[in-house]
Amino acid sequence: MRRLVVSVCVLNASSLAWAQQPPGAPSAVQLDAVTVYAPGETAEGPVVGYRATRSASATRTDTPLHDTPQSVTVLPRDVVEDTAATRLIDVLDYAGGVGRVNNFGGQGLALFSTRGFTSGEFYRNGFPINRGYPTAPDASTIERLEVVRGPSAALYGRGDPGGTFNIVSKQPLSRPAVTVGSQLSDQGLRRATVDATGPLDTEGKLAYRLNAVAEGGKTFRDGADTERYGVSPVISWQLTEATRIIFEADLMRNNAPLDRGRTAYTTQQGRSSRSVNLWEMGNGNLLHSDNAMAQVRFDHAINDDWTLAGGVQWMDGSLKGNAVEANGLQGDGRTLGRNANYRRLDWTDRTVQLNLTGKVDTWGIRHTLFTGVEYDNYDYASIIQRSAAGATAYPIDIFNPAVGQPWPALTRTTTHDRESLNTWAAFVQDQISLTDKLKALVGVRLERFKHDYTDLSPAARSFAKSDTAVTPRFGLMYDVTPTVAVYANTARSYKPNTGAQRLGGGFDPEKGRSNEVGVKWEALDRTLSVNGALYHTVKQNVQTVDPVDSSYRIATGEVRSQGLDLNVVGNITPAWRVIAGYALVDAEVTKDNVAPAGTRLANIPRTMASLLNVYTFQEGPARGLGLGAGIKHTADRPASTGTGAYTMKRYTVVDLLAFYQVNRKLRVNLDVRNLFNKDYDEGAFQSYVYPGAPRTVQVGMAYTF
Repeated sequence: MRRLVVSVCVLNASSLAWAQQPPGAPSAVQLDAVTVYAPGETAEGPVVGYRATRSASATRTDTPLHDTPQSVTVLPRDVVEDTAATRLIDVLDYAGGVGRVNNFGGQGLALFSTRGFTSGEFYRNGFPINRGYPTAPDASTIERLEVVRGPSAALYGRGDPGGTFNIVSKQPLSRPAVTVGSQLSDQGLRRATVDATGPLDTEGKLAYRLNAVAEGGKTFRDGADTERYGVSPVISWQLTEATRIIFEADLMRNNAPLDRGRTAYTTQQGRSSRSVNLWEMGNGNLLHSDNAMAQVRFDHAINDDWTLAGGVQWMDGSLKGNAVEANGLQGDGRTLGRNANYRRLDWTDRTVQLNLTGKVDTWGIRHTLFTGVEYDNYDYASIIQRSAAGATAYPIDIFNPAVGQPWPALTRTTTHDRESLNTWAAFVQDQISLTDKLKALVGVRLERFKHDYTDLSPAARSFAKSDTAVTPRFGLMYDVTPTVAVYANTARSYKPNTGAQRLGGGFDPEKGRSNEVGVKWEALDRTLSVNGALYHTVKQNVQTVDPVDSSYRIATGEVRSQGLDLNVVGNITPAWRVIAGYALVDAEVTKDNVAPAGTRLANIPRTMASLLNVYTFQEGPARGLGLGAGIKHTADRPASTGTGAYTMKRYTVVDLLAFYQVNRKLRVNLDVRNLFNKDYDEGAFQSYVYPGAPRTVQVGMAYTF
C-alpha cells in the first residue's frame, strides 16, 4: 500500500465558524493529521502519466521494472489518449525499436519487428492472441501495452528471439462512469467509441467494463473504404476476499480491401503515387474478417504468501472474400500482371493455463517462485483460388491504372490445407534476492508439441511431426547505487516452422539464443527511467531455398542480430511527460543457400528513433491545455532478404498534438500527423510496400457522464 499523508489545517466550514467567533476566541482550529491509504501501482492497473514502475509481462509476477533483468517498455493509457491512437501499431511506434513490417494488406497488425527479427506472436493478459490471421485488438481496449525485448519462450512458449508484447486490457472500475468519444479526419476517418464501467451490485463485488467501437469511411488510398465494429465486455467478480474471477471477451468485425499498397520491383520505371490503387474496388476486392475471443481468468490467495491463478481462452476467427494481387512486372517496367482470387481462412485456438506463485525464505534468501502448466490447441484451414498466373494476365498500368476490369475466371487452387498444432508445457521460475543488492532470475520451460499438416492440393505433402523444446533463461541484477542497477541475461527461444519439405515431412523448429547486458537508472529524483542494453542473438533452422528445387524450402539457414537499445520514460514534472527510444541494429544472414553472408534482413533498419514529448498546463488561463510533438525516424531497409532487393528509403515523420480538458467531463483534441507530408514506406512484404499516410488533420472529443 502506498501511504498518502494529508495534513488539513483549516476547513472551509471551520473558516466560517471562526469568522463568527467572539473576540478573544482562538484564531484557528487545529486539526490532527489525517492518514489516507490508497493502493499503489500494480502490474495490471492504470499508470499515472507515462512512467510505470511495475510490470508482470517479463516475469509473469508483479515485479518492479528496476528489479527485472531484461529490457521492458510500458506504454500506458495516457500514451494512447495523448496521441489519439486508434490502432495498436500507432502506440507501438513509441515503444522504441519496434518496426512496422507486414500489415497483411491493411487487415491489421500481422507482423512487427524487434531487435532485428520479424515476429507475429503477442499476447493479451498473458494469453496468445495472434494465431491465424485475426484483426489486432482496437486501441480503445488498451490499459497498458508492454514490450518485452529478447526471448520470452521460458514463460510464453513458441516465438522469435527478438521480443514480444503483452496487452493489459482495461478492467472494471469501482466508480460508475460512461465516456463517449469520436474522432474525425480529413482523410475520411469516422469513428465513435463508448467506454462504460462501474459496479453491478451494492457491495461492489461485481463490476463491469464495456468498450465498443464503430468506425468507417475513406482512407488516403483510392477506393479503399473500410469498416470496423467491435465490442469488448469485461466482468469482474470478487467471489470471496481471497478469490476473484474475470470474464473478458472481444468481438470484432472488420471489412476492408486487401490493399497491397505499391509494387516494389527493381525493374520499375519509378514509384507510383501513394494514393494509387492497383487492386480493384468494391466487392471485387473486399475481405470480411470476423474475430471472437473469450477469456475466463481467476486468482485465489491461498494465504499471504501463495496464490493460485490461471484461466482458459477460446479464439475463433475467419477471413474470407475477394482480392487482387500481383503476378509480375512486364518488360516495359510499368505493366503489371495480376491475379484475382478468393480466399477463406478459418482458425480456432484454445489455451488453458494454471499457475502457482509463492514467496519463500530459505536461510535468509528470499525467493519468488512461479510455476505452472499450459495446454494449447491451434487449428487452421485455408483455401485460396486464383485466376491465371503470368505477367500478361489481368494487366494494369501501375502509373495510370484503369480499375474496374471484368473479373477473370478462377482457374487455380494454389492453397488448400489444414493444420493442427497441439502443445503441452510445464515451467518453473525462481526470482532470488541473494542480498539486498544482488538478485537472480532462473527459469526453464519444457514444451512438447505435435504438428499435423494435411495438404489437400495435388502435391499432397501431408505430415505429422512431434518434437520437444527446452528453453531456459538466466539473469542477474546488481544495484550499484539505490538508483543505478546493472544486469545480464541469457535465454533461448524456439518456434515451429510451417509448411512441408519437397520429399514430404515437416521442418525442424527454429531455435534462437540471446545474450544481453544492460543498465537501469532512475534519474532526476526517480522521475525519469533510463534503460540501456547491448545484445547478441542468433537464430538457426531458418527456412532457405532447397538447392534441388527452388520452389521448395529447407530449414538450414542462420541469421544473426546484435545491437543497442536505449529507452527513456518519465514524468519529469506533473506537467511534463516524455517517452523516447533509440535502437541500433545490425541484422544479417550468416548462412543461406541463396543470399550471401552479410545480406541484410527484410524490413530491418540499422537505426530507429522515436520521441513523444507532451506538456500540460497546470494553472492559469491555459490550465488543462496539452501540447506535444511526436517524432519517428526509421533508416533505410531492404524490402526483402536477398541480393538486388528494393530499398525503402529512410524517413522522419513529425506529428503535432493538442488536447484541452475543458472541464472534468469534456476533453477535445486536434492533431496534425505527418506535418511535413513526407512520402515514405512503412513496411514491405515480398514485392509489395505499404505507403505511410500523408499529412492528416484529426479532431476528436470525449465526454464523460
